[in-house]
Amino acid sequence: MKCPICKEINLVISTRDGVEIDYCPECRGIWLDRGELDKIIEASQKYEKNNQQYQKSYSENHQDNKHNYSDEKQHDGRYKKKSFLGDMFDF
Repeated sequence: MKCPICKEINLVISTRDGVEIDYCPECRGIWLDRGELDKIIEASQKYEKNNQQYQKSYSENHQDNKHNYSDEKQHDGRYKKKSFLGDMFDF
């Protein structure tokens, strides 16, 4: 299938967490088929629920340790929270 924006570029198909994602390598546009957005939302909600449970359990067991190991260090030394959607749409 051709990119609806670029017209001449073929879309690339990638499967992430059971969701087929069509994207354009030129303009980086992303297209989803029917029902795929619902799958992404459902997977994101499960990820957030599991992450919250893990963080609650971890903080209860390590009260003195303030570091969050699910974070990713930024260039300026601060920590940026990892994202389920960031991982899914990292092309």
